Amino acid sequence: MKRATSEARERLKSAMARLAGGDRAALEEIYRATSTKLFGICLRILKDRKEAEDALQDVYLTLWRRADRYDPERASPISWLATFARNRAIDRLRVGKVRGGSVPEEEAAPISDPAPLAEDMLIDAERDERVHTCLEKLDDKSRDAIRTAFFDGSTYAEIAENTGTPLGTIKSWVRRGLMKLKTCLEVGR
Repeated sequence: MKRATSEARERLKSAMARLAGGDRAALEEIYRATSTKLFGICLRILKDRKEAEDALQDVYLTLWRRADRYDPERASPISWLATFARNRAIDRLRVGKVRGGSVPEEEAAPISDPAPLAEDMLIDAERDERVHTCLEKLDDKSRDAIRTAFFDGSTYAEIAENTGTPLGTIKSWVRRGLMKLKTCLEVGR
């Protein structure tokens, strides 16, 4: 699951870079990958399907004009776009573009949104990046054992069996690797 998420994030980063270079096909790829989530954000804030569709259109128009401002070092593409969607929806509330039946601006803030806040998503993305950077600094055996155990969900016994390595050795690799990982993460604070 994590690997698929990472691959999807990389495809989206690549599409963002291509869009910044003027590749129109990249916009379609980004739309297909993100429109459902971004529409959900707009709809939760605006509570009006037509308004949410209009806000979503604004998001992609803005993206087309500003794709060159995306910095993959600062945020994941979906975090950046989710912030766009939230801001466009709130902007529509502020300027009074919303039709009757939607919520007044004062009520927009407390609307329940099960998605993490953009700030939390940015913090999570930064934390993920630090973890992966620190993992890359570990020796191959510790790094592979930790990834297999924690990202793929394998038990130490399964790792030992699959690699033909004694169970105690796997446990040592993971324990030493986790200690080094902890030190690296603490230094990066």
